[in-house]
Amino acid sequence: MNLTDTHCHLDYNKFDSDRAEVIQRAIDSGLIRLLVPGLHHRSSRDAVLLAESNPSVYAAVGFHPTDLEEFSEETFQQVKELAVHPKVVAIGEIGIDYYWVKENDKRAFQRDALKQQLQFAKEINKPVIIHMREENDAWVGEASVDLLKILEEWQGSLQNSLAERPGVLHSFNGNLETAQKALNLNFYLGITGPVTYKNADEKREIIRQLPLDKILIETDSPFLAPVPVRGKRNEPAYVGHIADKIAEIHLKSPAEIAAITAANAARLFAWGD
Repeated sequence: MNLTDTHCHLDYNKFDSDRAEVIQRAIDSGLIRLLVPGLHHRSSRDAVLLAESNPSVYAAVGFHPTDLEEFSEETFQQVKELAVHPKVVAIGEIGIDYYWVKENDKRAFQRDALKQQLQFAKEINKPVIIHMREENDAWVGEASVDLLKILEEWQGSLQNSLAERPGVLHSFNGNLETAQKALNLNFYLGITGPVTYKNADEKREIIRQLPLDKILIETDSPFLAPVPVRGKRNEPAYVGHIADKIAEIHLKSPAEIAAITAANAARLFAWGD
C-alpha cells in the first residue's frame, strides 16, 4: 500500500535515539511520504534538515499557537526564509489553542500571529496546516468560531489555485457542523489515532459522513498512538491502523483508503511539484 503520514513530529527528542530507524520502519510499512511540521523557528529549521536527509520526508514551517513566546519580526523572518526551500510544502503548524491558553490578551496574540502567517502563506502560494483546540477539549466553542471566521476571510481573499486547496484542519476534533464549514472553505480534515479508540463512536459517525476525497491520515507522532498500540510512543509506521479504521467506517478496503488519502495529500501538498 502507498500510505502517507501528513503530520508527524519526528524532530521531537523522543526520537533522538532511533530517528533513522523510525523513518525506515515507516518506509518498510508502505509509507511513501511523511510530513514534519514546525512549531517555531527552531523546530521549523529541524524539520527542513530532516526533509533534506531523506527523500520521503517533507517539511512545513511556522509557529504553533502555544509556541509564540519567541514570535517576533526576526524569528518570523527566519521561518519565511526556510519556507522557500523546495521540500517545504506548507505553512504550519499554525492556528488557535484555547485549551492551554486562557488569557484574553494571549488569545488575541494567537489570532494576530495566525493572521500574519496566513497572509504569508497567501504570498508564497502554499497551503496551511491548522491546529485548533477548544477550552476543556470541547467539540465546539470559541476557538472554532474564531478560527472559522479568520479562515473564511482569508480563503475568500485567495485568487489562485490555493483557494481550491487552502490547507488542512489537523487532527480534527470538532463536530459535524464545524467539519462542514471547513469543507465549504475547501479545507481537508486530518484524522488521527483517536478514531480507533473504544469510546469514539461519535467521532467515527462524523467521519462516516465526511467525503473521502477530503480526508488525510496523520499520526501526530509521538502523540495519539492508535489502537492496538495505544499508550506507546506513536510513530509513522502506525498510520496504517488509522487507514484500517477509516476503511471499516466507509466500507472500503485498507488499500483503497491508502490510495485515496495518498492522492488527497499529493493534491494538497504537491510534494515539491
